[in-house]
Amino acid sequence: MPPLTTKAASRQPSAGGSHAAKTAVQQTTARVREMHQTIATGSFSVLRRLPLLGGPARLVQIVHDGIVGGVYQAIHLTSGVLLDAAAVIEERRLRQAPAQEPGRLATRAHSALNGVFGDHLAATDNRLAIAMTLRHQGTALPLDGGSLRAALPDTGRRLCLFIHGLACDESSWRPRSTAAGAAEVDFARQLQADLGYTPLHLRYNSGLPIDRNARELAVLLERLIAAWPQPDSEMIIVGHSMGGLVAIAACGHAAATGMNWPQATRMLIGLGAPQLGSPLERFGHLVTSALQASKVTLPLARIAAARSQGIRDLRQGPGAAQAHPTARHIAYRFLGGSLAEDVEHRFGRLFGDGLVTLGSATAQAIADDVQTAALGRLGHMALLTDARVYRQISRWVAALDDPPAAAADDRVLAPACAATRPVGRDCVPGASSSASDP
Repeated sequence: MPPLTTKAASRQPSAGGSHAAKTAVQQTTARVREMHQTIATGSFSVLRRLPLLGGPARLVQIVHDGIVGGVYQAIHLTSGVLLDAAAVIEERRLRQAPAQEPGRLATRAHSALNGVFGDHLAATDNRLAIAMTLRHQGTALPLDGGSLRAALPDTGRRLCLFIHGLACDESSWRPRSTAAGAAEVDFARQLQADLGYTPLHLRYNSGLPIDRNARELAVLLERLIAAWPQPDSEMIIVGHSMGGLVAIAACGHAAATGMNWPQATRMLIGLGAPQLGSPLERFGHLVTSALQASKVTLPLARIAAARSQGIRDLRQGPGAAQAHPTARHIAYRFLGGSLAEDVEHRFGRLFGDGLVTLGSATAQAIADDVQTAALGRLGHMALLTDARVYRQISRWVAALDDPPAAAADDRVLAPACAATRPVGRDCVPGASSSASDP
């Protein structure tokens, strides 16, 4: 089977952390110099118009500009020399050191860096750019049949893919507490224990455009399903935030291009996926536009505008999810959170889970098998581990095997929740419960 090739992976990375630091230092220095120059020019312009001060002001400005220019040039050259030397040392250490997985803190920092500047890292072939991989228990999976069977010797037909959101990695799905009775759950382990789904995680560069990540994911999943050890495999996908958008777009791309893996996909679950965009990124766009209105703050606007395309894609979102005609068998489930206890409260509707509104998280334009749910007292990142979220996911997934039982369960729950259930949404136990509930 031919290897997966992408623009980021088709060339040997030629730069690392030192090169990224050099770019950051020099670009920041340039922006500070621009702001300094703008402020100084404005001040000297005023002084030159004052009687008796015009000549002295010009002389002082000449001296000022010469000194300041020399200082900033010295910073630029010195940082370049030092960080170029660091890059040589970094390159030698990488060649000598054995390959090993970095620690959890380093991985999280790496993922956060990719979330903010990942498109730039990929465009410059920087080795810090994350390559998309499927992972199991922290290890990247090979996608040829023999190696995959060796890596997953006891796997069954069912698999579940978890996709993280912006600036995160697969460790974001791990609960902080695993004690019995804790309000957090490791969705991957619990779903495997309860329903027999082999858990896989996707790691990807979340700073790249959502469409590009979706296309890479579509190719990756085509290889995965073709190499899966068990025939007639079944897959469900759970995507958090941006991960949900990537999954939806990947399904659409795969179905439109005639790939096979959508036929093995039974359900796609989006947790806080901002289909109509995120208010936070829209606010960031407004701030950037406001900074561009003044020459003094224009350098700050350039710094703000350097955020990744992945972030900017969240401004408006892709729009309400729609199913491709050839993938209408896939069940779509959308769950949103609200900081308010009552999901119908105006505060809850306005702020949602703190990053994504309920309307954006549960939007859909699908006429087939689609359900939505809302949970109160739930922040955006808590969607990854909250026990109530897992209960809803497990109900949805279990219903794939026993729809009548699930329908009966819904009828039992309906009377108790009829007063608080939002129109068009599932009733979720605990959505309007007291703070003492798990």
